[in-house]
Amino acid sequence: MATTRWTKEQLKLAFHLYCQLPFGRLHSRNPEIIQLAKLIGRTPGAVAMKLVNFASLDPAITGTGRAGLGNAGSLDKEVWAEFHADWEKLALECEMLRRNLDHTLPSEDESDEQLVPEDYTGETRRVVTEQRIKQSFFRRAVLSSYRGRCCMSGLSEPRLLIASHIVPWSKDKANRLNPSNGLCLSAIHDRAFDKGLITLTDDFKIVVSEELRRRDEPFIKDVLVPLNGKLIELPERFMPSVEFLARHRVDLFVDNRQK
Repeated sequence: MATTRWTKEQLKLAFHLYCQLPFGRLHSRNPEIIQLAKLIGRTPGAVAMKLVNFASLDPAITGTGRAGLGNAGSLDKEVWAEFHADWEKLALECEMLRRNLDHTLPSEDESDEQLVPEDYTGETRRVVTEQRIKQSFFRRAVLSSYRGRCCMSGLSEPRLLIASHIVPWSKDKANRLNPSNGLCLSAIHDRAFDKGLITLTDDFKIVVSEELRRRDEPFIKDVLVPLNGKLIELPERFMPSVEFLARHRVDLFVDNRQK
């Protein structure tokens, strides 16, 4: 195994994986860590240590006293800053780096074949493939940060969970893949949040709109209204940005839009 300094490409791949694994799975026995270690010529222990080093740069981790190993280097910090400056570029770049190293990966997702007719152009197929790569990264990053549970209801069935954008995908290109612009929500809570029927305060408490609280429907009264004033289950990493939450309240929350 290599004992040389980590290259920037290796660090990018490590941080890319860090974003997508739950904090409790940053250990050398994790199959995904073992696979990445093999691809880049490092030991699983070295990769796991590097992921924990990245954790030492994450305010959501350090704010709870889990300071990682605390010896992240200058290049680690540079990669951290680069990702935060352009999540989309780095997510795509890292996927391409992995595919260049791992020739067992398909060049395109099988699902792409079902979505793109045979007579579509190569450019169209590339756009669809890149979109799926981006969506997959954001979903894994958000769901792993929230331990695979809806932060409002606690639901853990993955088929019913959404990586929900705080500021909509169409409104902020630079933060489309930023995990701090995401919440893990059940499909029903995602819909209510997306339509501005519920929102969050800067201290992460749920606000249910007056419109919902006035509705005399058993489901709403039993499931949604009791959430008002409750604290969401906070993520292990990538805390929701208060800037994005403020934009959600101003631009989407129905109580504010009706004033």
